[in-house]
Amino acid sequence: MRGSKAVRLLAAVIAGAVGCAIPSATVAEQGFCFEAARSFAAGLAPSSVFAADLDGDNDVDLAVANYNSANVSVLKNNGDGAFAAAVNYTAGDSPSSVFAADLDGDNDADLAVANRYSDNVSVLKNNGDGTFAAAVSYPAGAYWSGSWSVFAADLDGDDDADLAVANWNSANVSVLKNNGDGTFAAAVSYAVGGSPWSVFAADLDGDDHLDLAVADWGGDIVLVLKNNGDGTFAPAVNYTAGVGPYSVFAADLDGDSDADLAVANSMDANVSVLKNNGDGTFGAAVNYAAGDAPVSVSAADLDGDDDADLAVADYNTGKVSVLKNKGDGTFAAAVNYAVGDFPWSVLAADLDGDNDADLAVPNTGSDNVLVLINCAGPHCPCPCHGDPQCDGVSNVQDVVQTVSVAFRAASPVYDSDCVYSRTDVNCNLNTDVQDVVKMVNVAFRGANPATEFCNPCAP
Repeated sequence: MRGSKAVRLLAAVIAGAVGCAIPSATVAEQGFCFEAARSFAAGLAPSSVFAADLDGDNDVDLAVANYNSANVSVLKNNGDGAFAAAVNYTAGDSPSSVFAADLDGDNDADLAVANRYSDNVSVLKNNGDGTFAAAVSYPAGAYWSGSWSVFAADLDGDDDADLAVANWNSANVSVLKNNGDGTFAAAVSYAVGGSPWSVFAADLDGDDHLDLAVADWGGDIVLVLKNNGDGTFAPAVNYTAGVGPYSVFAADLDGDSDADLAVANSMDANVSVLKNNGDGTFGAAVNYAAGDAPVSVSAADLDGDDDADLAVADYNTGKVSVLKNKGDGTFAAAVNYAVGDFPWSVLAADLDGDNDADLAVPNTGSDNVLVLINCAGPHCPCPCHGDPQCDGVSNVQDVVQTVSVAFRAASPVYDSDCVYSRTDVNCNLNTDVQDVVKMVNVAFRGANPATEFCNPCAP
């Protein structure tokens, strides 16, 4: 395949294409592979989504808080990442956040919903089959506190799930301890800043107790409240983020076994990464560009390389920005995926049961939740560039296919059922003459795929 005859054959093919328009074949960045988004109807202005096995059938269902319809939608998974029609349950006034956890100790996932204009959190107990009892509400803050974000976790070490609620208008976060049966004690509030929009619980200082991280939109900071070991918290310590922090997520981003912080900055069009010093204190924020008005961030291994990448919902652009982790807690330039009108949240979870992280995105402007199935898993046999035939080598057939895409307006070659072109070998979001040249170098001239292709598949 590397002889001069094959090169002359290729030259003739290219010569016949000279003067033709070169089409743009949009593809995913190296390592990422998502199917076109699937749309599922929710309620009015869905603002938050959470994924959990709600009906006990070992797949992941969705719960969606609907800001303008005072309810939460439950969408049961059909087992393959497609979802049945939403069933709605009444919550409070303007539900803005939903979280699923076993709140009453019966081994199924109940729902907690933060309600902005009723200043409370609604608890909906699971009947055991993914249907839910009527909501019971607990005050989270004072009048007009604006309960915006809820997180369920064992904060006091007694093996049940307590609630933490960020109250945006009263500058505090409330902790409601579980009585052990899914009912909750009166809220205890901790001062956190100007306008806290998001709360996340994680062991930040390595003492096996769950601390709190809070994104404060009004103060352009993220706050850390260390757990005293009993579900009470030390005064908040502030760290500078970007402008308008709207969402915070804690995960080990740099592979050193402690939890770092990622913060979506709604007024700065970026996401801040604050690395943990190992003791629950944090280094200076490093900012990475996202889209316009990033309002939610989620961390998960999206490309199968065992580190946590970032997904960011960009409210004004109708896209999700995905930032690949380079393995050390620094991130490559964002790759954007269209999702809908005014996405308000993004969550990464295995929705189709193939052991990789998919994305769920509620769109307030289109009253739906979009699901982007990750196809970097086992159902994509060759998630790489430079081998359109997916036979383990780059040869004349692969070159011909690349030429067809670059010069003859052929459809890009995709991995089985996902939008991921293997003909864009230099990952510039086009299949063009540069890709053809690189394919020729490997197929006929003995060049190393690792130096020619951005994500080599051929040996």
